[in-house]
Amino acid sequence: MYTHILISTDGSELAEKGVDHGLSLAKALDSKVTIVTVTEPFPAPVGRAGWVITPNDIARYGEEQKKEAEELLSSIKSRADKMGIDAATVHVPNDKAAPAILETARQAECNLIVMASHGRRGVSRLLLGSQTAEVVSSSPVPVLVVR
Repeated sequence: MYTHILISTDGSELAEKGVDHGLSLAKALDSKVTIVTVTEPFPAPVGRAGWVITPNDIARYGEEQKKEAEELLSSIKSRADKMGIDAATVHVPNDKAAPAILETARQAECNLIVMASHGRRGVSRLLLGSQTAEVVSSSPVPVLVVR
């Protein structure tokens, strides 16, 4: 049924539930997986910043984000390997989560996306976080949301 599952994670405790569920499903279905994490661009200061942002600040931020993403993905890949799951990892830097998840799923030709729900704020996001809601509403393939 599902032969290639995209599993999205941001490393949070809730996202870990999605990873666990996605890996278990992949094992049960003998599916391959692509595990993706997205890191957002350097945050722009709001208002009157008390400091000047330098190119070194931005570079250091990018390096730290890359290192954290590599450690996260490596850990999950190791778990997938131990379970006998064919797994690839993708880090998408400097992007918003939803568009990056959708594009990664398209490029990898995934036929299911597994992700956790996040950030329950406001009436419009009563059940899903904004990035999850965007993936669900825009995805051409099924999306399994884990709570």
